[in-house]
Amino acid sequence: MFDLKTIAATAAVYLAITASAAFAGNPEVGGAPMYASKNIIENAVNSADHTTLVAAVKAADLVDTLMGEGPFTVFAPTNDAFAALPEGTVDALLKPEAKEQLTQVLTCHVVAADAMSAAIKGMIDDDGGSHVVPTLGGCMLNATYNGDAIMLEDEQGRMISVTIADVQQSNGVIHVVDQVILPAK
Repeated sequence: MFDLKTIAATAAVYLAITASAAFAGNPEVGGAPMYASKNIIENAVNSADHTTLVAAVKAADLVDTLMGEGPFTVFAPTNDAFAALPEGTVDALLKPEAKEQLTQVLTCHVVAADAMSAAIKGMIDDDGGSHVVPTLGGCMLNATYNGDAIMLEDEQGRMISVTIADVQQSNGVIHVVDQVILPAK
């Protein structure tokens, strides 16, 4: 007969193995483990590097969308990427009257596909060195790569680098980027 202590110890080992398997292969982002069994929002809220992005997603009422079935590829700018925008830009975008503009900026970071870096590189190769990526926000990004580094050119001609690729989610994938993607002026 098993006692409660043995059952509890067995359950703890099982949960640790299950959690480890769900995290296996995913890099940490913002000091937090990213679980492939969780959706984009469930993981993003744990990243210390993405608090501005999470606040913006909430302000634009996109939480339910990004918790949805997907699949989505999200190019997720860090807090530093938002801080690099001209002074006052983030505060202005987070105001209720700027919701439409904020929504467009954020959806220019989202693609309706589950595109891991190898797939993106394959599309770039198939297209002769660059591939146009249409986003849900209507932005057309030009994707290229050099070695392992994937770069995106936004509609303003700015080069954005993927700094952490292939963070698997239950409803897609996150690629951390070093700049905010902006639509054409």
